[in-house]
Amino acid sequence: MRIHTCYFCSSPVYPGHGMAFVRNDSKVFRFCRSKCHRNFNRKRNPRKVKWTKAFRKAAGKEMALDTTFDFEKIRNRAVKYDRDLVGATLHAMARVQQIKEKREAAFYKNRMKDSKAKQKARDIAELEQNISLIKPDIVFAKERAQLNAEDVERQTNVVGGDEGMEMDE
Repeated sequence: MRIHTCYFCSSPVYPGHGMAFVRNDSKVFRFCRSKCHRNFNRKRNPRKVKWTKAFRKAAGKEMALDTTFDFEKIRNRAVKYDRDLVGATLHAMARVQQIKEKREAAFYKNRMKDSKAKQKARDIAELEQNISLIKPDIVFAKERAQLNAEDVERQTNVVGGDEGMEMDE
């Protein structure tokens, strides 16, 4: 069973799913869904459409070069069934997946480290520009004290005041 990749977004296309467009020169374009097919027909570049894997790799958001990608190459050679070979292949696939996940996690962590520093620099620049919008803690303390004093005064007026009807003399 061969799992193809979508020509536009690079997601897997399983047997019986998606659609294929065959050009006059016998080049086959496989699409996972109509969204990808429509974008292909509109001649959109997958590297400029932000939700595709091609964009993420071109923008440096995902790993583009790694030795684990070599294991995903299409091989058109039929191999005679060998139980030991299948077992070894499945074991190797699991190991390659573990290595790939570790490298992706390290890549993401390294990428976020840089973005965190940039965000901190942007925040500091914004603070320096709009420092007048931030009130110091002393101002907040004075406002709280004033509000508390007003609440106490209001409560004493209610408790100590005349609650009966006033009569004119």
